Amino acid sequence: MEKASSKFRFSGLSLIQKIGVGYAAMAFFTTAALVFSSLNLYAINNTAREIANNDLPVISAVMNLRTSLLAQESFAGKYAILKDPAFIELFRQREKEFLANLAVLEKTASSKDLATLKRLYLDYQTASDTLFTGTARNTGQLRSSALRLINAVDAFYIKRQDMLQAVLRHANYQQKSAIRWTIVISCTGFLLAIGVAPFVTYRTFGAIRKLQRATHQIAAGDFDYDPQIAAGDEISDLARDFSRMAARLKVLEQMSLDASPLTRLPGNFVIERVLEERLKRGTPFAFCYADLDNFKPFGDHYGYAKGSELLRITGDLILATVKAHGDAEGFVGHVGGDDFVMVLSVDRAAPVCEAVIKTFDAEVINHFSPEDQKAGGIAGRDRYGVQRFFPITTISIAVIICGSDQYSSPVDIARAAAVVKDSAKQSPGSNYLINWQRQTL
Repeated sequence: MEKASSKFRFSGLSLIQKIGVGYAAMAFFTTAALVFSSLNLYAINNTAREIANNDLPVISAVMNLRTSLLAQESFAGKYAILKDPAFIELFRQREKEFLANLAVLEKTASSKDLATLKRLYLDYQTASDTLFTGTARNTGQLRSSALRLINAVDAFYIKRQDMLQAVLRHANYQQKSAIRWTIVISCTGFLLAIGVAPFVTYRTFGAIRKLQRATHQIAAGDFDYDPQIAAGDEISDLARDFSRMAARLKVLEQMSLDASPLTRLPGNFVIERVLEERLKRGTPFAFCYADLDNFKPFGDHYGYAKGSELLRITGDLILATVKAHGDAEGFVGHVGGDDFVMVLSVDRAAPVCEAVIKTFDAEVINHFSPEDQKAGGIAGRDRYGVQRFFPITTISIAVIICGSDQYSSPVDIARAAAVVKDSAKQSPGSNYLINWQRQTL
């Protein structure tokens, strides 16, 4: 009789009281859902921060180890052939870089892996010292040591990549688990308070779905993906961490696969991608192909190190000039050797070319000896072995005005630029030549 009376009293509640009970139930389940989601999101956020603060610096350091080692091997090989002490100095500089990156690994890498790398690099240093002191007759021992060390670095890189993938998979699992349990708890509250719970469920579910999609896109290589989560809570913090992590991964990937080790400018892969994007837009743009005149005689006369220095300085001054005189989307790339490219808006092509020529002519003279400056050039043999006089190195720039209706691909642009470049190089001194119409090849 008492139980029946209780049921009657509950069924006799007013509408406002029932809504109040529903809101109370909703508040309970919503609070439970938010607490569970926040804990999981906090754990995922910590995982992302750990990746950004630990894994990425280690992977970057390993990539730099490999780059430094390849550079050392190159300088050692050139020293073995040319016996130029300048290559020993360049080798030592790269050696310092290698040791600096090895010090980064000491903070996070396992002692076993690190001990192996140190031991192999010690063997490599011994072999290089033997070569530089003249004790070794050939570079066989050095190359063998370098190969073992490169294999060890590659194995370490693969291991760290596998560890990073495992962390990303765990984060993905955490997100799926958070989604699953959040839906269960939220739906329970939804059934008890149908008027308010859908709003809370939609916001939480939508944010987590965006994070899940962001994880999948970044794992698939889409480093520019934006989850588009508004700022103001832990989810937005996690989204920003994902964006920073993706931006860093993108930079590391591009630096590893494409950048020139000498000038640090983007190479052919990025150049081709930039041209394809500009062609898709359909807006006219200027493609500038810069080439140094009489650079080979300069390198033959002053040596490889001086030639590399001139190329590096040329890349730096072209980049600085484009930033100072070009448009906001100005691009500079290094095709290789003494060939550079600039992609500019049409109206900035002439001012940038003039500024590059002026800056280059003022700089290049400083790389010639006083005697050669006075003579106006250097004596040497041309590609046919004939002794002749070569003037001071100059720069020639071929400018192609491009649009989607003129050139269909980066290959067409490159071919047209080669034709205009040959015409520009026929004139003495530094100059540029702008072609306003499509070249017939």
